[in-house]
Amino acid sequence: MSERASGKTSPGTIEALKAQARRLRQALADDGDFISHSEALELVARQLGYRDWNTLFAASENAPAAPQLGERVSGVYLGQDFRGVIIGVETLSGGRYRVAIDFDDAVDVVAFESFSAFRKRVSAVIGEDGTSAEKTSNGRPQMALAR
Repeated sequence: MSERASGKTSPGTIEALKAQARRLRQALADDGDFISHSEALELVARQLGYRDWNTLFAASENAPAAPQLGERVSGVYLGQDFRGVIIGVETLSGGRYRVAIDFDDAVDVVAFESFSAFRKRVSAVIGEDGTSAEKTSNGRPQMALAR
């Protein structure tokens, strides 16, 4: 059974995983336990449910990148183009993420000409492809990130 088929979530980018290993190594060193960087990488892999660092590395290279806190993004929300910054990320099951985005400029989320409702911050649940499963009345995703 492949690592992805076993129900493991996307492990993130190689850079994020290496940074996690550095933080683990430093935390252990602060407590007087010294390990090598390669040992820290192996521990991170096991913590995430992978057999070893090489298996985790392969899974992360093939997996779509998870949204990152502070990442600049653009896309379409309720039919309106936007640019903004991810200010919150929660990993959900099934390769989904709840993201909170602070738009650079507020977008009007109402399609009526006689009424407007502007939003500067929104949250949405998106899949690994950056689109929401929820659709607008015209069948388009409520949110679609252009990553």
